[in-house]
Amino acid sequence: MSSILVTGGSGFIGRHFCRSAVDRGMSVTVLTRNKTQAVRHLPASVTSIERLSELDGLAAPQTVLNLAGEGLADGRWTQRRKQKFYDSRIGTTERLVAYFSQRQDRPEQVISGSAIGYYGSGNAPVDESGAPVDGFSHQLCDTWEQSAQQFAALGSRVCYLRTGIVLGDQGALARMLPAFKLGLGGPMGSGEQWMSWIHIDDMIAAIHHCIENRDITGPVNATAPNPVTNADFSATLAAVLKRPGFLRMPAVVVKLLFGEMGDELLLHGQNVVPAKLLASGFTFTQPELHSALAALLSNPT
Repeated sequence: MSSILVTGGSGFIGRHFCRSAVDRGMSVTVLTRNKTQAVRHLPASVTSIERLSELDGLAAPQTVLNLAGEGLADGRWTQRRKQKFYDSRIGTTERLVAYFSQRQDRPEQVISGSAIGYYGSGNAPVDESGAPVDGFSHQLCDTWEQSAQQFAALGSRVCYLRTGIVLGDQGALARMLPAFKLGLGGPMGSGEQWMSWIHIDDMIAAIHHCIENRDITGPVNATAPNPVTNADFSATLAAVLKRPGFLRMPAVVVKLLFGEMGDELLLHGQNVVPAKLLASGFTFTQPELHSALAALLSNPT
């Protein structure tokens, strides 16, 4: 039985992954700060631990999936919250590295979180070799990836999931729906900024693909092959809901309401291409936005 240690297992992506891993017959252990919450949200067969020392005396997991991280879009970026972003990502990763460096047996592979914020912002298509544009999001992702790369010195294969906007029953789409259902949704700013998205089912399948394909290393863009502009996303979501979607939120209002977070995450975007996934034979079940949204809204995942 394949064994995996998951951090961030109680989060949006983590919950979906743990259910899929159990369905595939994997032995799943989740490292969590709140065991009660983890038990409530995860399958009964998942083992929840609050300290890495609880793994002492057991064989090291074959895979570590490192998804832990405070949500970037959950509020304004104060200095205190920025520090939480670093602590929850880099701090967790450093603790994992320190723990397994003391053991004789180490995970065979580490699939570690990152985000397309690594690239900064821009309209030109970028694959995994794309040069970044500096900014807070890039600095955070770059530091997170460098931290995870330390596992390579321990003999583990390392991948970084540069994840886009994940569409599902939680996350960005869930926050957009109330306004759009009332006919109050629409583009933000110019609407020309790119949105690189991925359906939650393809996100989970991409993680399994990275675990199972040992030739894949380094950054992996976890995005659908057809990114859209913010204006196109808004129009498509409104069309699927059969609601108007033309109430544009001016850039000045976005900046006033959300500050630096709104400027980086809502008014700027990335046109990201999942080159490594496609080259390695991965097949997207939801490559087009309209069908992805229709599937989610007719049968929420």
